[in-house]
Amino acid sequence: MLVFENDYSEGAHPKVLQRLIETNMEQMSGYGCDPYCEAAKEKIQKACECPHAEVQFLVGGTQTNQTVIASLLRSYEGVIAADTGHVNQHEAGAVEYTGHKVLALPQEAGKLSSETVRAYLRRFFADENQEHMVFPGMVYISHPTEYGTLYTKSELAALSAVCEEYKLPLYLDGARLGYGLMSPGTDVTLADIAKYCDVFYIGGTKVGALCGEAVVFSKGRMPKHFLTTVKQHGALLAKGRLLGVQFDALFTDCLYMEISKQAIETAELLRKVLKEKGYRMYLETPTNQIFVVLENETLKKLQKDVRLSFWESLDETHTVVRFATSWATTKESVEKLAKLL
Repeated sequence: MLVFENDYSEGAHPKVLQRLIETNMEQMSGYGCDPYCEAAKEKIQKACECPHAEVQFLVGGTQTNQTVIASLLRSYEGVIAADTGHVNQHEAGAVEYTGHKVLALPQEAGKLSSETVRAYLRRFFADENQEHMVFPGMVYISHPTEYGTLYTKSELAALSAVCEEYKLPLYLDGARLGYGLMSPGTDVTLADIAKYCDVFYIGGTKVGALCGEAVVFSKGRMPKHFLTTVKQHGALLAKGRLLGVQFDALFTDCLYMEISKQAIETAELLRKVLKEKGYRMYLETPTNQIFVVLENETLKKLQKDVRLSFWESLDETHTVVRFATSWATTKESVEKLAKLL
């Protein structure tokens, strides 16, 4: 069975796993109060070119989104997101579970535009009934988006400007951040994200770690007692050193970027194969997620030998599916798929 189902099917990158083995018998304090977490934080600050950034390690993406969003919102506020955004579509109402509404806005290829956000905010604050409504309290985006698309530096700057104008924090979900940063043609760097976003997270679960995400408050706005909030949301790992060791390894000798590039290179090869075989792209994406339109009968045949992701039903006879590569995808597996196709 060939697996292109997602980018977290494998365990950890061998270098990460090796560091976990090497440090396994060391006795460390818990909850992230250990030398490896401190070392990882320093390396992340350096990579972000943001020496005063505050960094906290959480266990997974949904817990991270729920915890960060809930910690930054007042009880009467909601979070603005694209209607296709992960917090709106694929997190089982985790944000709403905390008592906060997701304020879903129209998107273009998965992206929120500054114009759309500004127009919504203008309408809201011009509404005389606003005291009876959910107030917008922050803006959520993801990079790459749910559709594998990327924001440009100018788009991030424009969104940041709108957020500054209305005094709202801009939060970037970076579950697949490495794949976005290593995509050819992108003009966005980690330092740019730290510059334009108030808070973001560097995804580990989908980029070489067994688990874990690194939340970065780049502008000194970490909520008071944030660690306590993390624990309340079940996102604090007692053996916090396990996350510190992994991120310390990922940010040593540019490993995070190196393995992200592997996913992009195999995705480019797979994209070329699919196009040469005559498969129709649902939309063009520059990252490791590739969306293809398949006839339903073709999909049934393909699923006998290939694991991929159902995305959405296009019509009665066609389905949109997603092929995803990861840091561990090999060129050999893509070549095997090409022969099968």
